[in-house]
Amino acid sequence: MMTFSSFNPACYIPSAVNKYLPSAVACPPPPSFFYTIYNTIISPINSTYGTVRAMLEAFVGLPFLSVIMLLTNGGWSTTINIFFFYITWSTLVLAHPPLRVELIGSLAIRLVFYVIPSLLFLTFDTLLPSTAEGFKAYGAEALPFANASSRRKTMRQLRILGWSLANILLATLLQLTIEVLLTQVLLVRSAVRVTTSLPAPISILKNLAQGYIIREILTYTIHRFALHERSHGKNIAAQCHQQWYHNVVKVPFPLSESYDHPLPYLLLRFLPTYLPAFLLRFHLLTYLIFLAVISLEETFANSGYCSSSALPMNFFFLGGIARHTNLHAVHSGHGNYGSVGLVDWIMGTAIGCQGSADAEAEGCHGETE
Repeated sequence: MMTFSSFNPACYIPSAVNKYLPSAVACPPPPSFFYTIYNTIISPINSTYGTVRAMLEAFVGLPFLSVIMLLTNGGWSTTINIFFFYITWSTLVLAHPPLRVELIGSLAIRLVFYVIPSLLFLTFDTLLPSTAEGFKAYGAEALPFANASSRRKTMRQLRILGWSLANILLATLLQLTIEVLLTQVLLVRSAVRVTTSLPAPISILKNLAQGYIIREILTYTIHRFALHERSHGKNIAAQCHQQWYHNVVKVPFPLSESYDHPLPYLLLRFLPTYLPAFLLRFHLLTYLIFLAVISLEETFANSGYCSSSALPMNFFFLGGIARHTNLHAVHSGHGNYGSVGLVDWIMGTAIGCQGSADAEAEGCHGETE
């Protein structure tokens, strides 16, 4: 449909007359074939870039501290922050289809809070191995490229990184498939709510707590009973998990969290993250915050750092979560099945790092099997 702003009466004047008109009002020539091809290719990219930029501006535009302050005193500055965030969020949701906002937002969160920080850790480990070794829980063993002395080992590490990134894209594709199946095939509501209205801060915190508990229970159950105990030799997922992850990753390193065969990766990483949002039908903002928290947890838990000298690891139990993850890999999957160790502690399957400082040091710097 032609809009009023794009209507030009000069285009309806015969070309013999049109060529004498000033260039400011003359009908422009039709676009060339190559320009049409270029515009067809670039237009989706520009649209996607605009969506990602607006999503990140909206997401970062809401300081988490302001949410907490709003719960306590609700000052004018906090109210103004919330108001401007609401305007940005509403513009974003109204300007793009809900499915695009959900998918691009989810992928952008994974890139910003997991992929990019993990690549920075990996770059630091590769360029400054002697410095990084002092912060690593298992020293040089946790430096994948420093140990890749041969071309074959280097190619294996690059293959691991490639599969790690491919699994993230695969999870996004599965999320797209689920949403299309729900909204366009079954004609029911979407798994995640994408609306201009914002959830209350107390509702966000409540859903985050519920989602984190459900995720921990699902991760423990799937990891222990489907991929480890009573599973070896009985199902394909357990065999793939053993061959792909535990036979390769002896000590966690950046991006190793998302490295696995696609089947166990989707079962162990995607399902416990997406299913709580589906069951509780998170608002998209809540889901993005939930995904950001999980992405940061996975980044630091698999960074290989759990030393007290590594400053970020002293924040909010990250060091304990990292040791929990390290020991699961070091002991070839015999224990520490959950994400943070809560269910392991309840079920009696926690190993290492609990108790005295000596035990903690042993678990953090022990020998790999």
